[in-house]
Amino acid sequence: MFTLRWGSATDVGQLRSANEDSHWTSESAFVVADGMGGHAAGEVASQLATEAFSELRGCGPVPIRLLEQTVQLANDRILQTAAKRRDQYGMGTTLVGLFVSLCPDADPNDPEPATGWAVLNIGDSRAYRWADGQLSQVTVDHSEVQELVDSERLTPEQARSYPRRNVVTRSLGSDPAPHPDIWSLPAVAGDRFLLCSDGLTNELSDDEIAKILASFEDPHHTAAELVRQANAAGGKDNTTTIVVDVVSV
Repeated sequence: MFTLRWGSATDVGQLRSANEDSHWTSESAFVVADGMGGHAAGEVASQLATEAFSELRGCGPVPIRLLEQTVQLANDRILQTAAKRRDQYGMGTTLVGLFVSLCPDADPNDPEPATGWAVLNIGDSRAYRWADGQLSQVTVDHSEVQELVDSERLTPEQARSYPRRNVVTRSLGSDPAPHPDIWSLPAVAGDRFLLCSDGLTNELSDDEIAKILASFEDPHHTAAELVRQANAAGGKDNTTTIVVDVVSV
């Protein structure tokens, strides 16, 4: 296992009346969910998702198979809850997670199997990696605007002002359950990871995010500053951030 430091922050923003984001952190798992739905339904969906993943606490390095099973569990709970309440029908949530995981080629019977990172994504909440002074987006948005960029019908610059940029193409709360994208990454001392809802990325460019990640050492202060600057830039949505630093491996 490796040594980590982390911090998180969330805010309702300047225009919304309720915060439908949820997040959860532990010593080996970090999750951000951005809820969707009328009234408080989005908040319910995001909480159900993070609660399902919180049950992984204490499991040690998580196999990819267990992450996929937890996606199914979270999706089932959202659908079952929505079926009981007319005002929660159709609720859903994005989800992005960072997990200490068994390496794909690790022997699970090894008393000390090799571990690394698993990054999981459903929707347009994102994971970034800051390493050697460079910011890279690990996840790929499941969104209408991302599909237009991929097909070269929009440039990345045009995508930032596209009117339907918040329309996601995968979310928890769907029937059948969405298929998550999962990436395996090595654990490298000095790496910094950012998980965030789109309240951050709709307000700040990658260059602005990179500048903040480079300017603040403490992960709690970094997470809070990202949220503060998203609000200063307009704060049109809820914003949630988790910053995770790999201290040693």
